[in-house]
Amino acid sequence: MTKPTLVILAAGMGSRYGGLKQIDGVGPSEEGIIEYSIYDAIRAGFGKVVFVIRKDIEAPFREKFDGKFGDQIEVAYAFQGMDSYVPEGVDHTKREKPWGTTHAMLVAKEVTHEPFAVINADDYYGIKAFQQMASFLVAEASPKLFSMVGYVLHRTLSDHGTVNRGVTVVSPDFLLQDVNERLKIERGTDDGVTYLGEDGHRYHLADDAVVSMNFWGFHPAIFDDILSGFQEFAVANQGNPRAEYLIPELVDGMIKSGAAEVKVLVSDDRWYGVTYQEDKPEVQKAFALLVDQGVYPSPLF
Repeated sequence: MTKPTLVILAAGMGSRYGGLKQIDGVGPSEEGIIEYSIYDAIRAGFGKVVFVIRKDIEAPFREKFDGKFGDQIEVAYAFQGMDSYVPEGVDHTKREKPWGTTHAMLVAKEVTHEPFAVINADDYYGIKAFQQMASFLVAEASPKLFSMVGYVLHRTLSDHGTVNRGVTVVSPDFLLQDVNERLKIERGTDDGVTYLGEDGHRYHLADDAVVSMNFWGFHPAIFDDILSGFQEFAVANQGNPRAEYLIPELVDGMIKSGAAEVKVLVSDDRWYGVTYQEDKPEVQKAFALLVDQGVYPSPLF
């Protein structure tokens, strides 16, 4: 049986956090959130982890992770550069930030040959989510059937600032029908959960809406679609140095064209993340409690 791969998107700039949050310690023994994800992936049966990073942060990543996992899981690196897979003739020198999460996934192409999951480095997804995803990747993933772990919106908000989420529409048979990126979501004091529309006005969201936290499951055949889609995107947006090609946009396009279906695996796990430095103390308390409850050992590895 082929074990699935875990692709971790860890090339972000961390501008809102103010540092390299991908490996910042939040556990009782200074474990990063990323380490809890790897621990859960190993328990769920994943066979390889691929770190998608920038070249300029390779040294701290290798210092923290090289040799840490022993023979429990294979480790590979993929590097997201401003020029990675950019078509000839497209000027990337004015880019202010990486090309987005779909581009980050694309750079893992050469080291990912089996069904794989994609996650963010700075999000905690929960044990159940990894078990659900591993089962799907082993038994169901195909070139035309992908998956997404969905979370309940109110369990994914920060108390210290706004967040962006992919808000979904799910069919009765748990197939993803639509995903819309909603920006600057926050919980107000009187008017519930709202997001900022393109017109500058705020609009309500149901606090039990199912949202994407960028935990996706794919068949490796998708890399061909990503490559062609990204190159079209790069050509169309070469004059916009901040444009990003995001995974929800890729998936939504494939659903709308009939190229693929996406099964939604709804998780009732609580999400934790460190979007802002102010989020860190709450996340540290959460992991300390999970250790006290025996969910995780300390140290992890």
